[in-house]
Amino acid sequence: MRISIDAELCIGAGQCAMTSPDVFTQDDDGFGMVVTGQDGGTGGPLVREAARACPVRAISVEG
Repeated sequence: MRISIDAELCIGAGQCAMTSPDVFTQDDDGFGMVVTGQDGGTGGPLVREAARACPVRAISVEG
């Protein structure tokens, strides 16, 4: 599974970090980030739910 966040689209709503905190976090400015080492892993059961929860669809989940 490949997980990424489009930094140009992210508005920092934080839904990803609240839904799947083991995979997503927020940087110092509040924008979403994939936790180091999680971008190519299994992602956990809530990754796709976090992608659906993103109000601007900035999260891509492939695989």
